[in-house]
Amino acid sequence: MPGITTPLRERRSRKPTGLPNPPMIVLCGPEKCGKSHEAARGTGSDLVGIAFWIEIGGSEGTADYYGRVPGANYEIVPHDGSYQDILDAIRWAVHQPQRVAGKPNMIVVDNGSNLWDMISDEQALFARRRAVNKAQDSRRRAPSLDDPVVVDPDLWNRAKDRWGEILWMLRRHAGPVVMIARQEIVTAFENDKPTRNTTRKIKAEKNLPAAVDAIVEMHGIGDAYLTGVRTLHWDVKPGDTVRFEDFSIDALLRRMGLEEAATHRQVTESRPEAYLDEHQPTRPAQPQRRQEAPPAQGGGQQPALNGKQAVEMVHKALTDENNPMECLRAIREEWGVRTLREIPTQTRMWGEMNADDLITKSLNYVEEQAKKREQEGAGEQSSGTSTLAPGAEEQDQAREHREERQQPSTAEPQPEQPPLDESGAPPPPPDPEAEEPPPAESPEDTSAAEEPQVLPPRRPAKTAPTRKKADDPKEVARQALFDEAQIQARMKFVTVGEHLGPISEAGEPGLGQLRDHVQKHRAEVIALLEEGNELVLADVYRRAPMPDLGIRKKFAQYFDRAPSGQ
Repeated sequence: MPGITTPLRERRSRKPTGLPNPPMIVLCGPEKCGKSHEAARGTGSDLVGIAFWIEIGGSEGTADYYGRVPGANYEIVPHDGSYQDILDAIRWAVHQPQRVAGKPNMIVVDNGSNLWDMISDEQALFARRRAVNKAQDSRRRAPSLDDPVVVDPDLWNRAKDRWGEILWMLRRHAGPVVMIARQEIVTAFENDKPTRNTTRKIKAEKNLPAAVDAIVEMHGIGDAYLTGVRTLHWDVKPGDTVRFEDFSIDALLRRMGLEEAATHRQVTESRPEAYLDEHQPTRPAQPQRRQEAPPAQGGGQQPALNGKQAVEMVHKALTDENNPMECLRAIREEWGVRTLREIPTQTRMWGEMNADDLITKSLNYVEEQAKKREQEGAGEQSSGTSTLAPGAEEQDQAREHREERQQPSTAEPQPEQPPLDESGAPPPPPDPEAEEPPPAESPEDTSAAEEPQVLPPRRPAKTAPTRKKADDPKEVARQALFDEAQIQARMKFVTVGEHLGPISEAGEPGLGQLRDHVQKHRAEVIALLEEGNELVLADVYRRAPMPDLGIRKKFAQYFDRAPSGQ
């Protein structure tokens, strides 16, 4: 593929220095073979000024005791056992100045295997917490301690990154580094198949042998084998395992040329994050190519949506013939609550408010209109086909007497809702940009001379719809949600009014608001049940549908045996 052939910047090549890097050494072996003892003895080498000992893992605890080893010269760097504090302890040791002029400091990490075990345990704990959260989101049973949890590959990549950050910091040290690690005897594989032979394997991240300059296997005190080294000061054939006679850290440092080593490790670290910087200049052009895309939610960025556009979108959603509520929710989901709250809107009907409050008010209006249309339709069906109810004259006379009695009253009459038009369709929703319509004139506001001779029949009392209202799926769901809200209030030892207070400030909450509020507090109730050792009921409640029509029956036995104060 053709590309750029001209260099992008000037460079200057240089001759190699021929100096070795400050060595990184892995001292490995089975348990109780003298690894830490040999490392403590090596801190007294004449080639180093002072050594800093960083002990990881509480299974051994030999840092203080091995200070009695003849010739030992090191100081212990404390930490709290967490990954970040261990990394900061290494960072502190790397930045320490030389105690003796001309002699570098040494860092001893005891033990690298414990560090890798801790990083692996971190990802195992994170994987179990991820599995529990997924089970709660999907309303399934959370895995118990006996259930195995798979550590996903992305978590192992995270573990390798955390291990690599430790090695990256050790490579910044201007002196020798000794890392102690355990060795395990494992089955040898050939062509991905197990054999009868065994081999030794370092218990750490698998790329550790390639990242260090020397690997020494210890089978006992004084019994050491050099299995790998990177040096030109010593005639060692690559790939061979050589017995190291009279092994000591001091002898190894001399044979690796520490006396001639560079002051700092000559290395250029790879930078995979630079790949992201290659695409950075193309980001500002994205909003121009796609203007309809929602803006990124950020506290300091100005949203691309203005108040006038928000009002037009809400009006278009209100006039949708299919499902205006879903259209309004789609606006909120597309732009986000945080962005909508930053957009001021102005409507002649509802005044000034932000775009999110405008959507909430529109949702409540659509829901109220739907309820009123259902009630009016049920009332007309119960009134029959007759246009004039029997005894209309007596009702008209009674109404005239009531008008005379009510005339001195100064209370304003409540306007009636507009009836259905000739086609039977419901009236269109209001336009947020339209002016507030004047209140409809009721028959009580007109004089007797202005009244028509044939009056329309008055709507009967709304007693019949109550029977149908109980069968309405929305009312059944609402009642189930209220039942669950009462249960949540009892579990939290608060009143139902206090529990529903955040969503009841503007009146009775809508069905969607009530559902979201109940769903939000389920996790808190489940936690209270688990604290009370009601694990079975907590699991049943976790898997309960939304809404649950039988929620009262599920908690009946619990509240029957609960104390009287609950």
